[in-house]
Amino acid sequence: MHKEQICSRCILDDTIEDIWYDEFGECKYCKIHDELEKAHPLGPTLEVELQQMIARIKKAGRNKKYDCIVGVSGGRDSTYTLLTAKRLGLRPLAVHFDNGWNSDISVRNIKNACQKLDVELYTIVADWEEFKDLQVAFLKSSTPDADIPTDYAIYSVLYHVASKEGLKYILNGHSFRTEGTSPISWTYMDPLYVKDVHKKFGKIRRIKSFPHMSVAKLQFYIWVKGIREFRLMEFIDYNKTEVDQILKQELDWEYYGGHHHENHFTKFFQSYYLPQKFNIDKRKTELSALIRSGQCTRAEALSEIESSPYIYEQETVDYAVNKLGISSKEWEEIMNMPIKSHDDYKTLLPLMRILRWPIKMATQMKALPKILYLKYAR
Repeated sequence: MHKEQICSRCILDDTIEDIWYDEFGECKYCKIHDELEKAHPLGPTLEVELQQMIARIKKAGRNKKYDCIVGVSGGRDSTYTLLTAKRLGLRPLAVHFDNGWNSDISVRNIKNACQKLDVELYTIVADWEEFKDLQVAFLKSSTPDADIPTDYAIYSVLYHVASKEGLKYILNGHSFRTEGTSPISWTYMDPLYVKDVHKKFGKIRRIKSFPHMSVAKLQFYIWVKGIREFRLMEFIDYNKTEVDQILKQELDWEYYGGHHHENHFTKFFQSYYLPQKFNIDKRKTELSALIRSGQCTRAEALSEIESSPYIYEQETVDYAVNKLGISSKEWEEIMNMPIKSHDDYKTLLPLMRILRWPIKMATQMKALPKILYLKYAR
């Protein structure tokens, strides 16, 4: 009987299909972390690079009302990104995509942050029937990517608004030091994949309430419009515990009880759907990142995972299923469907691997995030 292996450095293990370990027992995702750390080492050099980037953003936004876009969800990362942008003297436009699942806490957090920082908020509200159709289609696809419609829509909206406002920079709150790199077998997204799943399982022919990010449109935004995504949190020493206190003191920010639980669907997705159907515990990714960045010990992370399984509230599950208009019988069928992955659908992944060298060059030119090459193309 095969004994499940666990990384000797973090807590990722064989529940990840595409994981591998080196001769020291360290996993693939620790190696990705080290490559990103090498590219962005904390210290004086990174501080200089940050100040140079801020100067470029200010120059590109000169004589405009704003100089950058910050996507906001009411969560810790996006709120602190907005605060940091203001501290650095930038003039951000806050952009929020409302997919119909906002919690009251997230709404208050967004409102408080924008008011206290004197930042204008631009909100795009999805048509509920359209977005519900896309989410149900992904549940019926039986892949662990059921939260991708939201990520895809946010990504599309940010580039769309940046283009509309004539802005060159989108500030992203993700940091490999605090969130890690999600395994490709746990999370995958590209426009062809979204389109294929919706075509197979959706009922509404075309989504109109938010922009569709086609490959051609993304290339237009990047190479013609010159829009760049900048991961601001990777250029600062970002400690989650300290950040929570700062946000509470300065912006009356409230914690919502779990990673991305500011959104009702994501709370349902991460606390129930992924663990119960796919045996995926996304806490492992975040805790592993915190181990690598020295914000918690491996023993502490293992203790948290082993002593406390991902707890879900039945009320949250019932709310999500009912809101999506799924009957009890249909939901049982969805939960019992054979597990599939993005490989069972049309994706751009084969093309990205063929074009791995142009993608690598694009990441070196900072036209694309470096993680795109490390995770998908190499």
